[in-house]
Amino acid sequence: MPVTLSCYIQALRHHSVSNTIHENGSRDSNERLEYLGDSVLNTVIAELLFNRFPYKNEGFLTEMRSKIVSRESLNDLAIKIGLNHIVEFDKRAVGNNTKNSIFGNALEAFIGAIFLDRGFYIAKHFINHKLLAHVDIEKLQNTETNFKGRLIEWSQKNSRAMEFESEEIIHQKQKIYKIRVLMDRVVMGDAEHISKKKAEQLASQKACETLGVTIA
Repeated sequence: MPVTLSCYIQALRHHSVSNTIHENGSRDSNERLEYLGDSVLNTVIAELLFNRFPYKNEGFLTEMRSKIVSRESLNDLAIKIGLNHIVEFDKRAVGNNTKNSIFGNALEAFIGAIFLDRGFYIAKHFINHKLLAHVDIEKLQNTETNFKGRLIEWSQKNSRAMEFESEEIIHQKQKIYKIRVLMDRVVMGDAEHISKKKAEQLASQKACETLGVTIA
């Protein structure tokens, strides 16, 4: 079997059906490729947004990128291009997790496989022309997601102790709010912004991604 073909097959193999291939416990799942593809995807999206919105600040660009590469967004994109039909996973072991991560993770791994097989520019072309064709960036720009509200709802439903820590920092005479989201006293997300409300939303978004909280 060609190395490149085996790479794509591995990209579509969830750890629930993988085998141990090394004495250190490494498995032939798509997790390492997912890590690689995530880096490539974020780089391509960052460049796209940087060029498309030349006068927007870093906070705006970060938020837009987060919307595009969120778990839910990637899962939807994977389904739109048909990856959900060929991802290999154990439905009994995974349960309902397919709703927010399985296919999106496989998509990132698939991007990693393209990068290894064909290089960065082919992977970039795939992202720009095959994936982003399904993303309405202008509409997404005006979409405001209440991450804080969803996170509070999730924590209450799952009996988790959630709290926000707030710190004010003065930088070049500008007040900046640093917010940390703690779940059972463990930091799950943090962010800084000149707007306290915005910092809370950005920190909550990171916490949602860390915890795998689905955003409706």
